[in-house]
Amino acid sequence: MTSSSREILLVSSPEGLITAYDASSGMIVAHFTSSRSPRKGLALVGNNLIAASHVSPDTASGSIHLYNWWSPIAFHHLSVPEPVAPLAATPDGLYLFCGGLSGNIHALMLPSRDLFRSFPAHSKPVTCLTINDDASLLISGGDDGAICIFPILGLLDTACNDTAQFSLYQFDAHLSSVTATSIGTGGSNTTIISCSLDCTCKLWNLAYGTHVRTILFPCMIWGFVMDPTETDFYVGGSDGRIYAGVLKVNRRELLNTDSGVVAWAPENDRAITAVAIANGGVNLVSASEDGTVRIWDTKSGQVIRIFAHERGSISDIAIVKGLRDSRGGHDFGLGGSGVEWGGQGLGFSGREIGRPVRELSHMEEMLSIVVKDRRRAIDRLEAAIGTYQRLLGLILKEAKGGGTDSNNSSKDKAAEM
Repeated sequence: MTSSSREILLVSSPEGLITAYDASSGMIVAHFTSSRSPRKGLALVGNNLIAASHVSPDTASGSIHLYNWWSPIAFHHLSVPEPVAPLAATPDGLYLFCGGLSGNIHALMLPSRDLFRSFPAHSKPVTCLTINDDASLLISGGDDGAICIFPILGLLDTACNDTAQFSLYQFDAHLSSVTATSIGTGGSNTTIISCSLDCTCKLWNLAYGTHVRTILFPCMIWGFVMDPTETDFYVGGSDGRIYAGVLKVNRRELLNTDSGVVAWAPENDRAITAVAIANGGVNLVSASEDGTVRIWDTKSGQVIRIFAHERGSISDIAIVKGLRDSRGGHDFGLGGSGVEWGGQGLGFSGREIGRPVRELSHMEEMLSIVVKDRRRAIDRLEAAIGTYQRLLGLILKEAKGGGTDSNNSSKDKAAEM
């Protein structure tokens, strides 16, 4: 039976619901509950898991919820030192980074779920996190207007405890909060992009740590995404418009701060809070603060589909790639019988941490039975050892008593003679 590969759009909300949509049709395929996720608080962990930041409405404490595709309920709640918002995971899913209100970044190990390290990054809350394609760099942005670049290998080095040595670069990039960061492919020659509420996007050269270009917009910028070829970019503005532009321009055009930027016709005046590329760059997905999701045709700049999120406001969106419907239809419903993953997964650790909740419960019950049987066997063995010890004591006592009687008899016979 053939299987068709699809892309799934995940939409999170501060109201406690994550919804999965078919990125082509807009059809709802799954729900995940009980995560009141703040902005940028949604991440894909490997190929099997979904991570969502959660802030308790009762205590305001923070945690991270882990979901798999077999259940709408989080199967793990990861403890964090403080409320966190932005999340980013390494492609292999072994490390999850989260940004806190204090300006610290916290690194968690999976599947152990242990807090590996916390380190200072910003003087104000961390607003966004990005990991490059080869998982060598972590880029963060904050409410302090700064962006920081950290080599992940250094962060994971247990021998290095000097937090001052963690960062590769730190830029006072913007006059207001950084709302999005992105990084291209190409190793040290790649470009880092940062966007801000100061109405600019800025490009930085990774190799030299220098500012390359500033793009000025007529409004605050909330989201940024590049197309797969890294030639075009799209940003979401607070005025409800999508702005499309060209990343690579010649030196003369660099003097023009808005060179090559085109504003698509607005569908409304509500701010666009998140954008994502879908279907190989054919479509752009945007989310507005009123809870509306729009799918755009990138060639024409026209909206081809609109649907409303069930819980109103949207905190983040993410595109899941490599998901397959093994039955060739649209049945991605909860229960997982029609869901497969393509591409590289998490290996053994991914299979173990991504097991269905029912299977994990059954395994725990079986383990509990094995432990009880083991304890019972140990108790019986200890009882048997005690019995043997008592018998041995009686035998030794009997032998000692018999030897004394024999010696007394010999002494009596010697006296008679």
